[in-house]
Amino acid sequence: MKSNSYIPALTGVRAIAAFLVFFHHFNQLDFPFPLRRTFNEFHMGVTMFFLLSGFLICMRYYDSCEISETWFRKYIKNRIARIYPMYLLLTLVTFGLYFIFGGDTSVLNGFGSPIVLLLLNVFFLRGFFDDFKFTGVGQGWSLTVEESFYFLAPLFFMQMKKNKKAIIYLPLLLLSSGCLLVLIFRNFSFFGFFGNFTFMFLYTFLGRCVEFFIGMGLALIVLKQNEKDRKYSIFTFLGILGIALSIGIMATIPLNGIEYGLYHPLGIITNNLILPIGIAFFYFGLIKEKSFIRNFLSSATMQLLGKSSYIFYLIHIGVIANFAKIWTRSGVDAFYNWLDVKGFDWFSEHTNDSVLFIGTVFILLNLVSILLYKTIEEPVNLYIRRSKLLVKNA
Repeated sequence: MKSNSYIPALTGVRAIAAFLVFFHHFNQLDFPFPLRRTFNEFHMGVTMFFLLSGFLICMRYYDSCEISETWFRKYIKNRIARIYPMYLLLTLVTFGLYFIFGGDTSVLNGFGSPIVLLLLNVFFLRGFFDDFKFTGVGQGWSLTVEESFYFLAPLFFMQMKKNKKAIIYLPLLLLSSGCLLVLIFRNFSFFGFFGNFTFMFLYTFLGRCVEFFIGMGLALIVLKQNEKDRKYSIFTFLGILGIALSIGIMATIPLNGIEYGLYHPLGIITNNLILPIGIAFFYFGLIKEKSFIRNFLSSATMQLLGKSSYIFYLIHIGVIANFAKIWTRSGVDAFYNWLDVKGFDWFSEHTNDSVLFIGTVFILLNLVSILLYKTIEEPVNLYIRRSKLLVKNA
């Protein structure tokens, strides 16, 4: 397959990944126990994003990569255009509203210097500190992981070209480095900088690197494949089975003093190793096999939702989501009161208002995401890519 080939189903799958994270965060205590435990582990959408990043960056840049200033400037400009504008805008809005109105204490998480914290968020540094990882745009911790990969990926590619075994020993080296940092810094109280193994394995690139390398390994396999589709959807369904098995393992881990099965050592192994393998099988199936799932993810609706999924991910919790929740909650309550007044109380007695509430918020945030994608993200992305940003003058 050509390195610049567009794979529609992988754009659609981005929407699925973002939606999984949404339902993970919008899990409700009044949901039935099996459903609540399953939703608990829908953080797996982040793993889908990490593996997809490893795959796409390797597909696009592995063959063309070179260690030169000109190439690196262009590469970084494209990464900035894709990730940074919307994140910066939402970060500034989040902190700006906090400075003006206060209210949401999670923005600072008790830290006494908001300007320093703002800078840590703007420059993706907060993700290296356990105490700061959820500050600002809380889910933005994952962008520190992404940006770490972006900066290191060219070096990985060059090493992998020299030695094919690098795709195995590089992640082992990175994991060892992360463990060494924890062994050193867990003895210091420095805002949780590599302060414990759970943080390192779940919230840093050194701990999550295997997911990116599995994605890169998938890309190297796909680059060598011919264009012909496979007749049967074996890998697609094996991937779904592997994903379901991983969720099942994490959802059945006893929650003794932990919030999610993810935080258990078995949960970490499942999330960081077993789950990515299942996702890689699933992605390979979407790329190489004809199936109704691929057709669905390649549809025009899923393409639009996939392209706006980055914004959806950034706004599904935080300032915009809070407005959506407040507005929706008042609307749902008014609707149920109206039903009771009109004598339709049987409806409220036999339905869960949480479902209506979450469904409405979900739709609203998707509409806002599409609007922001069309009016801000896409135009700014194209502008930066065509601009002379980071272009060295002769």
